[in-house]
Amino acid sequence: MSGSITSSLARHARGRADTPAVIEVGPGGTRRSLTFAELDTASRRWAATLARLGVGTGEPVAYQLPNVLDFVAISLGTMMLGAVCEPLMPIFRERELEFMLGASATRVLIVPGTFRGHDHLAMARGLHAQLPDLRHVVCLDDAPAEAPSAPPPSDPRPELTAQLLFTSGSTGEPKGVLQTHRALQQAALIHTRHFRLTAKDVIYVPSPLAHQTGFLYGMWIALALGATQVIQTTWEPEIAFDAMAQTGVSFVQAATPFLADLVRVAQTRERTLPALKTFVATGAAIPRELAREARAALGAEVGGAFGTTESCLGAAFVPGEDPERAWSTDGRALEDITLRVTDDDGNTLPAGAEGNFEVLTPTLFEGYLNRPELTAQALTPDGYYRTGDLARIDADGYLHITGRVKDVINRGGEKVPVVEVEQVLYAHPSVREVAIVAMADERLGERACAFVVLEPDGELDFEAMQRHLDAQHVAKPYWPERLELVDELPHTPSGKIQKFLLREALALERKAIAK
Repeated sequence: MSGSITSSLARHARGRADTPAVIEVGPGGTRRSLTFAELDTASRRWAATLARLGVGTGEPVAYQLPNVLDFVAISLGTMMLGAVCEPLMPIFRERELEFMLGASATRVLIVPGTFRGHDHLAMARGLHAQLPDLRHVVCLDDAPAEAPSAPPPSDPRPELTAQLLFTSGSTGEPKGVLQTHRALQQAALIHTRHFRLTAKDVIYVPSPLAHQTGFLYGMWIALALGATQVIQTTWEPEIAFDAMAQTGVSFVQAATPFLADLVRVAQTRERTLPALKTFVATGAAIPRELAREARAALGAEVGGAFGTTESCLGAAFVPGEDPERAWSTDGRALEDITLRVTDDDGNTLPAGAEGNFEVLTPTLFEGYLNRPELTAQALTPDGYYRTGDLARIDADGYLHITGRVKDVINRGGEKVPVVEVEQVLYAHPSVREVAIVAMADERLGERACAFVVLEPDGELDFEAMQRHLDAQHVAKPYWPERLELVDELPHTPSGKIQKFLLREALALERKAIAK
C-alpha cells in the first residue's frame, strides 16, 4: 500500500483492469459499475475538467453528492490535481452550505440536478449572492462526457492536504477538519492490517461517502487494496441485504443503525450472509443485545471501534477474540496508536479509572480550518488529541467509552453512568433506541431524562421502565426520572445521536414553563 491513493488506482488499472472497482446500488436495487480501468479514465476526465476551471494544488473542490459512481471519480480526480476534497452531505441545505462554503472560500461546487425530490442545482445557484468566492456550479447531469485528454499529475505529495471534512455536529457547530494524504493513507494501512483485509475482500459502503466512515473506511481502503467496493445511493435495508448477498460482501464498517436494520431483515427472512466476515460498528456503542443477535443473524463477527474525524480510527475489536469482549468494549489500541485516560489536571489515571480519553496517533489531523484556537484546545502539550469523551481502559488494555464530557449527568454530586444505563434499557424488548440526557433541576442540579423509541408493537411507561431497571439491579440514583416516548431521535448522518438537540429541547420547555 505504498505511494498515494491515486498511484494505487493507476496500478490497479494496469494490473486488474477488468475487475469491478465500484458497484453502485441505486433505488430499487438498480446497478451501475466501473472497472478499475474505467474508474481511472473517469477520474482523469474529472481532473481535466477541474483543471480547465483553474483548480490547482491546495484548492478545495466541494461536491454535494449521494453515494454514486461520480463521487469516487471526482474524489480521485481532485486528488490527482493536488487539490482538496471537500465532500458535503446531501442533507445539507442553504444554511449549512453557506457556512461551510464560505469558510473554505470554495470556487467550485458540484451537485446533482435533483436528489430525493430536492433541487440541488437551484439551491447551489441561489448561493451565489451570499458567496462571492463561488464561481462555478457544475451539475452532475450536465457534466461533459469527454474532457481535455492531457493526463494530470497523479501522485500528490504525502504532506499535501487531501481532505476537508466538516464534523457532523453531534455537539453543535461543525468544524472543518483538514487531513493530509499521509495521514489518511497511514490510517488505511493500519486499518486493513488490523482487520486482515486483502484485494479479495468485497467492501460494502452504506454510510455516506461524504462522512469519514464512508470516505476512508469504505472508499479509500477499497481503492488502496484494489478490492471491489459496493456503494448504496440511499439506504434501503432490504435492497442492501440482497446486494450484499449477491456481490459477496465480506466487510462492512458503519454506524449501529445500519447493523440493526440488517439484523431485522436477516431475522425476518431467516437467512444469513455467508460471505460476510466482519461488521465494525462505529459512531455509538453497540447495544449488547443487538450485538448478540447480529452475530447469530448475520453469521459474522461483530464488534465495536472508536474513531473521530480528527484522529481516524484509534481502537477496535480484534478479529477472532472472545465475542463478549468484541461487543462489550470499544476494542484495543490499533498499531502505532497510544490511548490514555487522564484527570482534569492532565495526570494519567490507572487502569479501570474513568477520566478524559486522549489519543496519540500518526493519523492526526492538520488542524481545524481557520480555527487555530480550537486546534490548540484539542491537543495536549505532548501531542495527544482530546477526544471529548469519558472512558476507562481496563487492565487488559480494552477501551470502554462511558460518555461524552458534555453528556455527564451530575445528580447532586453523583455522576450517572449514562452509557451503562442506556445499555440496560436497550435490553428491554420494547425498546428500539434510547438516549439519556441531563435536565436541569433546582435541588440536585441535574436529573436524567430518557428519550425512548419503541419497537412497532412495544409498550413502555415510566413505571415499567423503573421495574426493568430494578430487576437489572441498577442503583436507584441512576434511574432516569423522566421518560419521553418519541417517534425518532435526532441523528447525524453517520448515525450518532445528537444529544445536544435533546438537551436544548428540554431547556426550551423549562424556559417556556417558567414564563
